[in-house]
Order: sequence, then C-alpha cells, then structure tokens
Amino acid sequence: MLNKNVETFLGCDSEYADARIVLFGAPFDSTTSFRPGTRFASRTMRAESYGLETYSPGLDLDMEDASVFDGGDLDLPMGSTELALQGIEDFVRPVIADGKRPFMIGGEHLVSLPVIRALHERYPELHVIHLDAHTDLRDEYLGVRLSHASVMRRAWDILGDGRISQFGIRSGERAEFEWAKAHTNLTKFDFTGLASKLADLMGKPVYVTLDLDVLDPSVFPGTGTPEAGGVTFLELLHALHQIFRLNRIVGCDMVELSPHYDQSGVSTAVALKLLREMLLMMEAPHLQEAVMI
Repeated sequence: MLNKNVETFLGCDSEYADARIVLFGAPFDSTTSFRPGTRFASRTMRAESYGLETYSPGLDLDMEDASVFDGGDLDLPMGSTELALQGIEDFVRPVIADGKRPFMIGGEHLVSLPVIRALHERYPELHVIHLDAHTDLRDEYLGVRLSHASVMRRAWDILGDGRISQFGIRSGERAEFEWAKAHTNLTKFDFTGLASKLADLMGKPVYVTLDLDVLDPSVFPGTGTPEAGGVTFLELLHALHQIFRLNRIVGCDMVELSPHYDQSGVSTAVALKLLREMLLMMEAPHLQEAVMI
C-alpha cells in the first residue's frame, strides 16, 4: 500500500486503494543530448498546478470527481541509467499488478522504456502511440544504446514491427526515417491518418507517450530540444481527444518539459492543462457513468 505524496498535483487526492490512476514523477535526464533540466518538470508542475482549475469546460468533467493517486517523485540515481530505469520499473510493476493505470511525468523520454517493458509483460499485444518532434529511433547515440534519442528503438526491441505509431515527427537522421518505413507507422509533421490508425487499435491495449516538444516552440519553448514547425495546442488537444476514446488506454506519460528554459511559466502552464485533460480523458468513462447514475 502506497501513501499519498505530501504535496499532490491539483485534484489528485485519492488514496491508493481507491485510485484507478497512479500519477508519479520520474525526475531523470542523464542521457539528455542537448539541454538538460527535465528532472525538474514534475516538481515544478506539482507546485504550479494550484494555478489551474480542477474543472475542464471542454470535457465538462472535474478533477474533484476523479480517482487519481499521486505517488510523488521517485528517488532515481543520477549516476546510473540502468539503475534509474530499474527503479521506475520496480515502482510501476505493483501498480500494474493492482489493476491501476500508471501516468508518468518525466524526465527525459528514456523514462518511457521501463513502463513499456512492464506493461508489455502484462499486455503482450501492447501498442504504443508516440507523439513527438523526434523519431527517437537511433540504435545508439554516441555509442550508447540507452538514450532519449533511441527510446523508441528500444521499445521496438520489445514490441516488434507495426506496434509503434508515431505522429508529429519532424526531426531525425535520414537513416531513422528509412528504418521507420519498414518497422513503425510514422507520420511526419502532424496527425494525418490518426483516425484510421485508431480504428485499427480499437479494443487493443495502448500506451500513450507524449513528448511535449511535438508542440511548436512558439507554444512550448520550455524544452531541451525545441524544433520549429510543430503542432498547435488545440491540434494536440484534439488528437488526444481522439486517442483517449479508445477503451484500452493502459497507461501513458508526458515527458521533456524543462521549466527553466521558459521563465514566463507558460510552458509549465501548457503542460499542466494537458495533464488535467489527459487525466480526465482517462477517467471519463467512470465519471460520465457516475453523472448518468
């Protein structure tokens, strides 16, 4: 039995036993290839969340009615990538075993890997929807196979061909794009074809990984690897609405916010609104049933 974090994200006040979703932070950025700082994302978001309302006008749902447990930030060693990833996996395994859905706040994108590994053992037919500016398909980066630049390649090692669907991709090596043609479902620049892909995935277990740099840096400058030409906030929100209509979202994450690169706090505010909406989308079937009753 886990105990609630002392300071929780806004509206994430359920006890572990009662929660359907377990939110937690993975403050790790040791393989960041450009500008570090994502280790501070979850702590900053938790503190800043109290500037946000619990009610979503777009969904007509309220976090006060949701069932989300905040497990706080994991204590992850900065000197060992392998031990940090193992720490995430050790935390999430009992959460999955208890029938709850993990929602992780990174951290750099490599933190997605241990959650995908743990979920795949529970759901062998697991698919991943990957929203990002970058391919993340290198087999290694500067000789290192465990890198935020190779996280989707390592996920492919687990899942195999056709199980990773990538959207919004606009940066990567030529070889990565060529490799993707044979091994993943990759859509450049935007969410074209999302509806068709989601129809194919209906009823299958799906993990959603959102790298916030899929957003244009004019909307979201607070990230370590900003890439011009991204989607707008409303385009991303609409895509998430479509994705979360699937009835088997078994977990998700949000990664790559580096709060200190945006002193205005706008990037953190954008991440927080997306977090609220995603949590409520995950909870929507339960909350709408409660309203109907």
